[in-house]
Amino acid sequence: MKTTHTAHALTPTSLAEILSFQGRPCLSLYQPTHRRHPDNQQDPIRFRHLVKALATSLREQHGADIDKAQLEPFEALAQDHDFWNHTLDGLAVLGAPGLFRVFLLQRPVVELAVVADTFHTKPLRQFLQSTGRYQVLALSLHKIQFFEGDRNALEPVALAAGVPQTMNAALGEEHTEPHSTVTSYGGIGGGHMAMHHGQGGRKDEIEGDAERFFRAVDRAVLEHHSRPSGLPLMLAALPEHHHLFRQVSHNPFLMASGLMIDPQGLAQDELLKRAWDVAAPQQLAQQAAWGEAYAAAAAQGLGSEDLSQVAHAAVAGRVATLLIEAERQIAGRIDESTGRIDAAALGNPRVDDVLDDLGALVEKLGGEVHVLSAARMPSRSGVAASFRH
Repeated sequence: MKTTHTAHALTPTSLAEILSFQGRPCLSLYQPTHRRHPDNQQDPIRFRHLVKALATSLREQHGADIDKAQLEPFEALAQDHDFWNHTLDGLAVLGAPGLFRVFLLQRPVVELAVVADTFHTKPLRQFLQSTGRYQVLALSLHKIQFFEGDRNALEPVALAAGVPQTMNAALGEEHTEPHSTVTSYGGIGGGHMAMHHGQGGRKDEIEGDAERFFRAVDRAVLEHHSRPSGLPLMLAALPEHHHLFRQVSHNPFLMASGLMIDPQGLAQDELLKRAWDVAAPQQLAQQAAWGEAYAAAAAQGLGSEDLSQVAHAAVAGRVATLLIEAERQIAGRIDESTGRIDAAALGNPRVDDVLDDLGALVEKLGGEVHVLSAARMPSRSGVAASFRH
């Protein structure tokens, strides 16, 4: 059976589209899912229960005259058997009049079904955190592979059409042709570059080929993968190829540390383990830096963890950087004209999350938003904001 529902790619661009969408009411459904049988058999059943919760919330907020058509895409997804055989660890489904988006996530999410004036996007924003997720370019002279993941999973990513996967594809007629009399030079996983006897310039030509290949890969990866995703890029290659690639690279997302190993000889699970060993210290350092920057701003009177003060500053466009606690929800609404938090909505778990709305508002006005675990937050209120002035 052909899959009738295709998951959308979660990128900063797709999140921005959701945040700017004006249709109401907004239905947000989050659910942990499973990759394999038999665990995944309960996933569609649980999904249908969450859709019923959305319907109940719609009736409570909008009475009997709810538009049943808004629930139809959710109900159709529940019946798509092929879709439920290809899930990952988490699922996000967002729907509103004129919009329906399905995202498969590589990490579990907290179960949630909420109807509000805006989409609940904090789990998606957390998933997009650059320090939590990263990409891996597995590079050799003969082929390249690409992966994306976090501490829990590292999945292969199909290379964009513009990315050369082999040296021949990158260089075409400029590729130095091999001759019959060769000795080995360099090499990865048993494969070797060719250096030809009696031709002193051949070695230079072959090294030039490698340099041109790496330049082409660098340009294409930056254009088609790094810039669209905004994720840090880890290089997995032999030490000598690290040196050459970094010499020619102009990718600002390239991580300072990488994997000094032939990636072609690693199983995917082993690649994940080794890659996370490299990524984790850099992740912790970045999170610590955000906390230190907030502390420095607060010491100068340019930071606050008071929710009301942060909300007023966010509406005024004064928040440069906002840190949000991942595990916390504060039910309520922010009046975007005054910054006042609607106390009448407080305590109702089926309305907007103030922290989520704060994040959307700050991003819309050009600020940075980072979602951190409670242990990494420099405050106890759920927010920590650094102000522009």
